[in-house]
Amino acid sequence: MGRSFDQVFESEYRPLRGYLYRRLGSSQADELAAETFAIAYRRWDDLDPSRPARPWLYGIAANLLRHQWRKERRMLRAYARSGKDQTPAQGEDASVERADAEAQKRSLAAALAELRTGEREVLLLHAWADMNDAEIAEALSLPIGTVKSRLHRARKRMRNRLAHSGQVEVKALTTTSEEPR
Repeated sequence: MGRSFDQVFESEYRPLRGYLYRRLGSSQADELAAETFAIAYRRWDDLDPSRPARPWLYGIAANLLRHQWRKERRMLRAYARSGKDQTPAQGEDASVERADAEAQKRSLAAALAELRTGEREVLLLHAWADMNDAEIAEALSLPIGTVKSRLHRARKRMRNRLAHSGQVEVKALTTTSEEPR
């Protein structure tokens, strides 16, 4: 017996909402997660039962995010200027509150804002949604080679930008698939 929509919703809603939260903030994450699953529900019969649901869901979310990219870029730039995180990570401990961590987060936000939209999408799906190259390719309907080259370019831009700002690299965003995360 195949998976039901309810099973997929139960297993994937929180991770998808968490990914969207990091990208857009609380209220928009709730809206986009709900819209993603509303679309998935309407199109449930279109999902090939032999394929995983996760990349399909993130593909729907990515399409919805494309309409939000200007707002996301403004948010990242505002955070880079002010240091006021609009989307704090849940469960942050006291060490993240240190000034050096805040400076690193501002540098990271500025570097993310400067990435091309396609590069940022691939990088964040990899780093924040913990998707592999094949899942990202499926989610974004891209050839795997395109995913690999965008991820490579995005990591290189991030390393260069973060090195230029004097900040320590953020491993989850700048390591290759072969390196430990």
